[in-house]
Amino acid sequence: MESRTAIPAKGVDKKELLESMGQMASNDADWRNGRTWSMVYFAGDEHYDFMKKAHNTFFSENGLNPMAFGSLKRMESEVVRMSANMLNGDANVVGTMTSGGTESILMAVKAARERAKSGLKIGPRSPEIVAPRTIHVAFEKAAHYFGLKIRYAPVDENYQVDVKALRKLINRNTVLVAASAPQYAQGMIDPIAEIGAITQEMGIPFHVDACFGGFFLPWMERLGYELPVFDFRVPGVTSMSADVHKYGYSAKGASVVLYRDMSYLKHQFFVATDSPLGIYASPSMTGTRPGGSIAAAWAAMMALGEDGYLALARQTMDAVEALRDGVDAIPELEVLGSRHGSVVCIGARNKAVDIYALADQLQARRWHVDRQQFPASLHCTVTGHHLQYVPEFLADLQEGVAYLKANPSAASEGQAPMYGMMAKIPFRGAVKLSVLKVMEAMHAPGGGMPDIGSMGKDDDSSPLFKAMDKYGDRAMEVLDKIDDTRQNVRQAFDRATEKLRSK
Repeated sequence: MESRTAIPAKGVDKKELLESMGQMASNDADWRNGRTWSMVYFAGDEHYDFMKKAHNTFFSENGLNPMAFGSLKRMESEVVRMSANMLNGDANVVGTMTSGGTESILMAVKAARERAKSGLKIGPRSPEIVAPRTIHVAFEKAAHYFGLKIRYAPVDENYQVDVKALRKLINRNTVLVAASAPQYAQGMIDPIAEIGAITQEMGIPFHVDACFGGFFLPWMERLGYELPVFDFRVPGVTSMSADVHKYGYSAKGASVVLYRDMSYLKHQFFVATDSPLGIYASPSMTGTRPGGSIAAAWAAMMALGEDGYLALARQTMDAVEALRDGVDAIPELEVLGSRHGSVVCIGARNKAVDIYALADQLQARRWHVDRQQFPASLHCTVTGHHLQYVPEFLADLQEGVAYLKANPSAASEGQAPMYGMMAKIPFRGAVKLSVLKVMEAMHAPGGGMPDIGSMGKDDDSSPLFKAMDKYGDRAMEVLDKIDDTRQNVRQAFDRATEKLRSK
C-alpha cells in the first residue's frame, strides 16, 4: 500500500488493511523467534492470545472516571494490592497503576517535590534528586519536566552505587533519593538496605526503581538465588515502581507506583475545582486511562499465579546462565555485572574486538541487541522464551568475533564508527545536537527512519555527523587518545581518593 498523507476519500477494505499492516511489520524486530533481546516479554502463544482477549474485553472503557467504570477501579486496586504484597509491603502500602515505568517514575518524582513544599514546611528553591549514575534516564526526564536537578553518585567496579559518595551528595535541597533494583545496563541491584538506613535517618523519601526487576526478583529469590534485600522490607524505602508489562507478562501500558502510605501518595494526585468542566481529579499523569491495559494486567497476574511466575523465572534463569556461560567461554568477550537478575551485559576483554562492530555483525544476522556506553557494551534482556535460541545466538556471536579479528577494518564500517564516536566524544552537547538532528529527521514532514551513515553528507546535519563523514578513522584515533587520557586521569584520581580515605 502506498504511503498516505491524507485520510482516504473512501474507506479501504479491512482485509486489505490487515494484510498491509502485516507487511509493514515484516521487517520489524523478530521477537517471536527470540531474536530480540529487549522490549518484548513473551510468555508463550497461549498467554499471548489470552492477553489480547483480556485487553480487548475492556479496550473501549476509560479508567478516568471510576464512578462510571467500577470494574476497572476494582481491578486496579487489586493489581496494586497484589503488587504490594509481592514486594513485601504491609497493609498501609498504597499506589496507582500507570502507563509504564517512565510515568511511574515521573509520578514518584512529582510526589516527592510536592511533599517537600507541602504544609508549613518551606520546600527548597532548587529541589534535587540524588541517584546513582546508572539510574534510569526517566529520572532525568522527570527532572527536566518538573524543574529539578539530579546529582549523580559514581558506581564501583561492580556497577553498584558508592554509598559514601551518595551520602555526601545529599543536602538541604534533596527531596528524593533513588536507586535501582536492578539497574538496566548491567543488571545490578544497588545497596538498598544501606541507602535506606541513610534516608530513614535523614527523613528523606527513598524511591526504589524496580520497573525492570519488580516482577522478576521476588520469584528469583523464591527459587533460592541469593539477592540483596531490595523492597519494602527496608524501612527507609518509601516508594517503588514495577512494570507489569515486563516480567508481569501483561499487555503493554501497565506499571504500578507504590508508596509506603497515603502521606506520600496524596502528593501524586491532581485536583482542579474551578473549571467549567466541573471538578476534575486525576490520580496520575494521564487523563484518559485505557481500560484494556488495566484489565490485562489484572488478568495476567490472576492467570499466571505464583506457580506460573516461578516457572517462568526458572526458565529465564536457565537461559541467563546458559548465555552467561557461553559468553564467558569466548576469550575475547566478558560478562559485565549481571549477577542480580535477567540481564546479560556483554563487553570486550580488549580492544581487539570493537563491541559496536560486533553489534553490526549480530544485526546482519537478524539479532536485535541494545548498544550501551560507559562502558561500551551490548545489553541482553533475557526471558524464558530465549532459552531455545541461546545456542544459535552464541554461535553467531562467536562467528562475529572471528570475523572482526580477521577483518579489523569492519570497525570502520556500518554503524560502529558513529556509535563509537558518540560514546567517546567528550563534548556531550555535540552528541545531544546530533541526536536531535536524528529526531528531527524522523519526525519531519514525510520523515521516516534516517540513514545515519549518510547524514554527514547532508548540509543540515550536525557538526558531529559532518566530522565523522569527513575525517572518519582520524577522528576516532583522536577520540581514542582523549579517552585513554581521561581514563588515566580518572584512575589517578581514584587512587588519590583511596589514599585519603585510608588515612
